[in-house]
Amino acid sequence: MSSASHATNSHDEAHGHHEGGESHSTISGYLTGFVLSVVLTVIPFWLVMARPIEDGVLTSILVIFLAVAQIFVHMVYFLHMDAKSEGGWTVMALIFTVVLLVITISGSLWVMYHLNQNMMPMGGMHMEDGEMEMNAGGAGHMIPRNEPASAPADGASGAQSNGGGGTMQGVDMGSSTAPASHGDH
Repeated sequence: MSSASHATNSHDEAHGHHEGGESHSTISGYLTGFVLSVVLTVIPFWLVMARPIEDGVLTSILVIFLAVAQIFVHMVYFLHMDAKSEGGWTVMALIFTVVLLVITISGSLWVMYHLNQNMMPMGGMHMEDGEMEMNAGGAGHMIPRNEPASAPADGASGAQSNGGGGTMQGVDMGSSTAPASHGDH
């Protein structure tokens, strides 16, 4: 090893330059990251607690934007991820992770939205105080357990035990046939 290359290596080591391309960190770099992280935490907290913006959707968008900004601050100042570190592979891994997260989150939201839309009961059922009342086409309502059975609103008679201690009275899901008989089963 020549003296010139030795001097270069000691200079690089003194400033934290490494052969792998990792960036070095200093106290000022960590303090900058810390201050940015605190600011990016306090602002969303203030937005939610003080409600300076009345529109909840706009507040939510701002909180999400500040959260993404904080993610980038952490990646740059604390994880030292940049295009130079490890030959750019950390950025490629980050892009791959972001693509997978976007696919997973958007797919999950899409499935939940469509399940909600497709699983809604037809016929205008409403839940109120533990009772399910059927408004359009329904002939009765369900009564929660441990409550006495009352006569259905349409005058159907009798209650059918469901074996669990509760009762279900004359439920007709809007079919054109007469309500089911309430005899022995």
